[in-house]
Amino acid sequence: MSVATDKVQFVSRDEIPERYRWNLTSIFPGWDQWKAAYDDLAARVEAFARLQGTLAKGPDAVLTAFRATDEMGQLAYKVWYFAALRHDEDQRDNVLDARRQEVQILMAKWQQATSWFKPELLKIPLERTREWMAADPDLELYRFAIEDLYRQQEHVLDERGEHLLSLASRFESTPYDSYAALSTADVRFPAITLSDGEAVTLTYGQYHAVLARKRHQPDRAEAFRRFHEVFGASLNTYASLYNSVLQRDWFLAQARGYKTTLEAALHANNIPVPVVETLIDRTKAGVEPLRRYERVRKRLLGLDTYHVYDGVIPLVELDEKYPYDEVLEWIVESAAPLGPDYQGRVRRAVTSRWIDVYENAGKRSGAYSAPVYGVHPYMLLNYNNTLDAVFTLAHELGHSMHTMLSHEHQPFVYSDYTIFVAEVPSTLSEALFLDHMLSRTDNPLERIVLLQHAIDGIVGTFYTQVMFAHFELQAHRLVEQGRPVTADVLNEIYWSLLHEYHGDSIEYDDLARITWARIPHFFNSPYYVYQYATCFASTAQLVKQMTEGGRADRIAATERYLALLQAGGSDYPMELLKRAGVDLGRPEPVDAVVGQLDVLVARLEREIGAVASQTRSPSS
Repeated sequence: MSVATDKVQFVSRDEIPERYRWNLTSIFPGWDQWKAAYDDLAARVEAFARLQGTLAKGPDAVLTAFRATDEMGQLAYKVWYFAALRHDEDQRDNVLDARRQEVQILMAKWQQATSWFKPELLKIPLERTREWMAADPDLELYRFAIEDLYRQQEHVLDERGEHLLSLASRFESTPYDSYAALSTADVRFPAITLSDGEAVTLTYGQYHAVLARKRHQPDRAEAFRRFHEVFGASLNTYASLYNSVLQRDWFLAQARGYKTTLEAALHANNIPVPVVETLIDRTKAGVEPLRRYERVRKRLLGLDTYHVYDGVIPLVELDEKYPYDEVLEWIVESAAPLGPDYQGRVRRAVTSRWIDVYENAGKRSGAYSAPVYGVHPYMLLNYNNTLDAVFTLAHELGHSMHTMLSHEHQPFVYSDYTIFVAEVPSTLSEALFLDHMLSRTDNPLERIVLLQHAIDGIVGTFYTQVMFAHFELQAHRLVEQGRPVTADVLNEIYWSLLHEYHGDSIEYDDLARITWARIPHFFNSPYYVYQYATCFASTAQLVKQMTEGGRADRIAATERYLALLQAGGSDYPMELLKRAGVDLGRPEPVDAVVGQLDVLVARLEREIGAVASQTRSPSS
């Protein structure tokens, strides 16, 4: 075992061996080259503004504008991510933050310089534009993008309106930037001493590690209390920031003529509003398997009371660590159902310093895959040797494979896939890894742990995310109705939803009502989380098609799935999923997840019963 896998929490980034830190020189060798590219992008932005008034001249002018947009976009990926990824290495570094903000300011100028483009293009009759595309193969490439603009025409403002919105764009990230500063850069995480004498500083990663590995319930309760008190101490500030998010979203929705913020969030990807409403309604109607699982956990853990902080502790004792170096080959092996070419891409990703593995002081919490166009994806982890960390790695690799296939098979204009599809490959990657782990283990206790992980995946990726989406929807409706948004109001919404989804299967700790304040997605990407649930349902259906039936059917299903990844953003996400074999316009995918949970809970009970029976047997 390497030194880095013996130690998973580092104070200084310099302590981490180089092979566990991403290598950003593939983007730029250094800051001098970054600055040259930044200046180049700024010059291109200014040059684009001078194209205003030319589009009506004909197809050549339209093509010039689209190509210029593509060139700026490809350069912007590198300029932005070099600064942003460096900043995420240590969010306390004001120099890095200043450079990241420089790019944000330039992006706002870009929006201003291009704000004339859509209104000017839409002044040209659609039929004339179609004639131009039919006669020019180079312009034909942009057909889907162009026709989608005309589809959204009623929500595109005139030139002056678009210019005003572009001026306001520089403020759009302010609520989240402030949230990140408050919750990460400036936060002082509490230190606690657990019942076994271990001293722990409750960073995001260590807080979740305590909940996942400390079997003494009072330890989990104390970690829950102290961690949430950090957010409770600034609760009114968090509420003010979230209200800013809500007000921003409602302003932008009204400015573009949408009836609701949900309609505004879904319209760009042509997602019908009933998709989200049906998701919430069908999930609420199917909460009994969730409550059954929580009652099973309470019984099997031997607890007098069951709380939200008891939801991830393993049901059985298994002192199993998953050192990073050891799991990489398992990850590669698990991708076998998708073919050797796909496996080769996974191997390349985990051996080429694309991943920033371990936590260090000031590093951004959580995990993500950054799609750096023209280079390759980069992945941020905060790996801590737990099973959850392994599945997080599989999850982010799914995103990265999607990025690689999309970037390789699509022109730049369609290389960026939508959020609505994005979580399908990540959750499918987790599903394949789970199947691989279940097949390779002969340890009945590890099998129970893996089954629990599968169930917890449904709870966390489906039920919890639907509840989060429900919270967002109710909060946004407050501002749409002109009602006040305070910490007390947000607390009450979250508290009510906890009861609505969990019923009498848990005990309710008062601090749980402020959980909304520590969910970054609420502040960074509103109306995002529901897509975890729809993607989870899509994944369940895709995996079934790829693993059941005759060989020809399985091969065809796999090919359809890989075609989905290769398609990028070349069509509307609902259409892309339909081609892959999933129709989210129907309730069946959601109902299937509810049924799947019920089956898994029953299997878990049988597995635990069998182990208990063997333990009691005189011959064992």
